Amino acid sequence: MKSSALRTLSLTVAALLLSTIGAFAQERAYGRSMVVTQYGIVATSYVQASQAGARILEQGGSAVDAGIAANAALGVVEPMTNGIGGDLFAIYWEKKTGKLYGINASGWAPKGQSLERLRAKGLTEVPTYGIEAVTVPGAVDGWAKLHGRFGKLVWADIFKPAISLAKNGNPVAEVIHGYWAGAEDALKTDPESQRLYMPDGKIPAIGQIFLNPELAQTLTLIANGGRDAYYKGPIGQAIVKTSSSFGGTMTTEDLREYSAEWVEPLSTTYRDWKVYELPPNGDGMAALEMLNIMEQSPAATGGPESAAELHTRIEAMKLAYADVLAYDGDPRFGKIPVAELLSKEFAAARAKKIDPAHANCTVAPGALKGSDTTYLTVIDREGNILSLIQSNYESFGSGITVKGMGFVLHDRGALFNLDPKSPNAIASRKRPFHTIIPGFMEHGDQHIGFGIMGGMNQPLAHAQFVSNVVDYHMNIQAALEEARFTVSSKLGCNIVIESRVPEKTRDELTGMGHVLDVRNKYSTRMGRGQAVLDDAAAKVHYGASDPRADGAAFPEAPPKD
Repeated sequence: MKSSALRTLSLTVAALLLSTIGAFAQERAYGRSMVVTQYGIVATSYVQASQAGARILEQGGSAVDAGIAANAALGVVEPMTNGIGGDLFAIYWEKKTGKLYGINASGWAPKGQSLERLRAKGLTEVPTYGIEAVTVPGAVDGWAKLHGRFGKLVWADIFKPAISLAKNGNPVAEVIHGYWAGAEDALKTDPESQRLYMPDGKIPAIGQIFLNPELAQTLTLIANGGRDAYYKGPIGQAIVKTSSSFGGTMTTEDLREYSAEWVEPLSTTYRDWKVYELPPNGDGMAALEMLNIMEQSPAATGGPESAAELHTRIEAMKLAYADVLAYDGDPRFGKIPVAELLSKEFAAARAKKIDPAHANCTVAPGALKGSDTTYLTVIDREGNILSLIQSNYESFGSGITVKGMGFVLHDRGALFNLDPKSPNAIASRKRPFHTIIPGFMEHGDQHIGFGIMGGMNQPLAHAQFVSNVVDYHMNIQAALEEARFTVSSKLGCNIVIESRVPEKTRDELTGMGHVLDVRNKYSTRMGRGQAVLDDAAAKVHYGASDPRADGAAFPEAPPKD
């Protein structure tokens, strides 16, 4: 009797619990929730870097202060993707004035480098790895210029979290371990790189604590001596010495005379939003042209994973990429037809080349290369937004580590070509075509800093994110998580796509002539993105972080009363 009553009571309680849960159950197509706060947020691809930036915000730092702190920390924990041996681009939105600022901190080729020199060595293209691909690293000067204009905290204090991570070590995370393992052969080409990044002769395992005391000392030099410690002091001298040992042409003058430059962001309207990217030598205009082409037709009613919508996006990408690869370069060395490429009339003409039923395999971008990059975005408690991207290009850049300094030199020069008729032909003191682009978009009281890293993936990933927000009214987390496609190194009609895109859609795309390389549900081939949003009317901030990375959007703690 008691047993029967107890069973009846248990069933009743279970039914009540299930009905209560069911009454409040939510069905959604994305995993993580956004971070929502009245205060600041730092979103990066690595949790500890996000934490480092958030701590700076808690000390009263600006979005720029926190961004530099997070970027410096990322250089410690993600040494293959970014660091002080690479370049940087950023967009900064100042809330009180509503003004956008852009900075191009991409470095130039050494004065002694030239097309003729490389051809004389029997080369037909710039090598991907090695000293010939090294240009002057611009990141540290970019930090200094951003801090000089928008920083609040003392410069030296910003580097304390990164110095601590380098000195005391940090466990290697999952995604980063995968990148590390993939670069093993490249690391073995340089004894200094192998010594530093393969402790005990092996790639660090997931969870293994990696220390870099040499980088801690180098960051301390920058903290105490500013950018001059890098470009005019002991760090620069070590860079030149390392370059010379490999037969490179970089001199102390190449470093001393380098300066990042402030630039005016480019923009276009997409539906009723305004979208911003940085001008050449970066390829942000490819994202804007792609959006302009997509705008020529309404968004597909079947949604972002429908064959009709994906086909339009893919074909718009091909057209925009063909243009940017043909015309982009360093504007200091020749006129880049930006206004024409971003005109609505040009987009309308290009859109007419899209066959809604068939893939075009002949309008394809030039030969593509991979990329290892990191993107971060910060919003401070006042609502100012920093959208920043920084990169070594290939994993561990050139594969060459600056002796005794604890960081690799990037290989951005590999994106030059040896065609004298090209706007991107290598030349003395010229900056190469760049794939790293920060993004920003706004509509009324909504302001979003966003970016998705990953080489030539970036413009098309930006366009997909914008369309997800604008056309399909997704929040910034859902827009980042949405299944994506990207370019394939095989070119033509080859497309890399995530398996979360429904099989029915994939079959329809194949029927149109697209050749699909189907990857896992959350593939890093699609890039790793971050986003923050300022809702000026509600006085609330939102943060989002891509599940394709090891990161998080991390809020600062509320101020103590």
